[in-house]
Amino acid sequence: MSTVAFHTLGCKVNFYDTEAIWQKFKGEGYEQVDFEQTADVYVINTCTVTNTGDKKSRQMIRRAVRRNPEAIVAVTGCYAQTSPAEIMAIPGVDLVIGTQDRDKIISLVKQFQQERQPINAVRNIMKTRQFEELDVPDFADRTRAFLKIQEGCNNFCTFCIIPWSRGLMRSREPESVVKQAHMLVDAGYKEIVLTGIHTGGYGEDMEDYSLARLLWDLDKVDGLNRIRISSIEASQITDEVLEVLGASDKMCRHLHIPLQAGNDQVLARMRRKYTTAEYGRKIELIHKALPGAAITTDIIVGFPGETDEMFREGYAFMEQMKFAEMHVFPYSKRTGTPAARMLDQIDEEIKNARVHELIDLSERMQLEYAKQYVGKQLEVIPERAYKGAAEDSGLLMGYSDNYIQMVFEAPEEMIGRVCTVEVQEAGVNESKGKLIRVAEEQSAAANRIKAIV
Repeated sequence: MSTVAFHTLGCKVNFYDTEAIWQKFKGEGYEQVDFEQTADVYVINTCTVTNTGDKKSRQMIRRAVRRNPEAIVAVTGCYAQTSPAEIMAIPGVDLVIGTQDRDKIISLVKQFQQERQPINAVRNIMKTRQFEELDVPDFADRTRAFLKIQEGCNNFCTFCIIPWSRGLMRSREPESVVKQAHMLVDAGYKEIVLTGIHTGGYGEDMEDYSLARLLWDLDKVDGLNRIRISSIEASQITDEVLEVLGASDKMCRHLHIPLQAGNDQVLARMRRKYTTAEYGRKIELIHKALPGAAITTDIIVGFPGETDEMFREGYAFMEQMKFAEMHVFPYSKRTGTPAARMLDQIDEEIKNARVHELIDLSERMQLEYAKQYVGKQLEVIPERAYKGAAEDSGLLMGYSDNYIQMVFEAPEEMIGRVCTVEVQEAGVNESKGKLIRVAEEQSAAANRIKAIV
């Protein structure tokens, strides 16, 4: 039997795409092995968000070539899309596919086996207007299923290379999204995370359909307990989306809304499409529609031209927003973007000092958010045995609908089932709880994961 090994760099969308590519190999009778083992085919799904992403991608490609010089080495993903010639120049690379045509990977592998000539299958992504249908009926070891609903982005923020690696906004057909949601529920999943490159932009390229309408259609899927949106821009939270958030009991009380900077001058230089006042107003409306919602965010620190005064103003705004968690990144120059050419770059030491300040703020806000729920009961779907303890500790870990990571005592057969847990002690990254009760219905996902464990 032929074997295939995968290595994925970057974001959740890449992990989804890798799962979809695996389904193609699985359909051909391949067996999946660990990337560190000898395989017949290695697939490296690359990232290009930062120059470091490119470098890590090259390292993993070379590692696969060293592991088995006879193997077929196929490279896909964002770095493959933006720099195919650079990748083709690495000795041992046999096949390069970008962020489209992944459905043709098996026929391209067969073509290489016959001709033994390296294949560059990358096409101009900017001409692509159709969403590439790649189904993932189940995920090997997860209790939360990811469902990709769109591809590409039209924003062209000055720090970002993504439109050039993923192309322009393309939404998946609603029927296809709902059909895959049913497949995932049939496979035993209780929670679906809607994901994409610019997830909240779903439907902007369609007539008479929108993200809000998709959420209502998913709300009707029997057996689905939770719908989570992986990320959404403040400007995409329309009145219709607010209405669904408030009315559907399936929508998770958690939204990830990238802020990137808390100062209007920095936001304008980033070419973000909102001011801090507009962002703050949207957060206010969300809290009205979804009381107690966790708002998490992304922050870029040390963007070119960010003065100490701008940083301080941003810090105060973030504190005012009471985020449940912030993902903090130092600004990293991305070759080919307008921000990389800006003259007023910030010193690395200043950037790092600011990053640490914001991480401290994030941890303080995370703890404050979790403390509100001590003594209250939350719905948690355990994902796995808790890694931070002895193997036989009997502790499980899972997320509440409002994204508090809960650790509590429960038997492993509870993995994948809907549990009611009382929060007993709030923590920064995880809170401790006590199992109160379990939903009656036995989950197929639980059985599958238990078998893996």
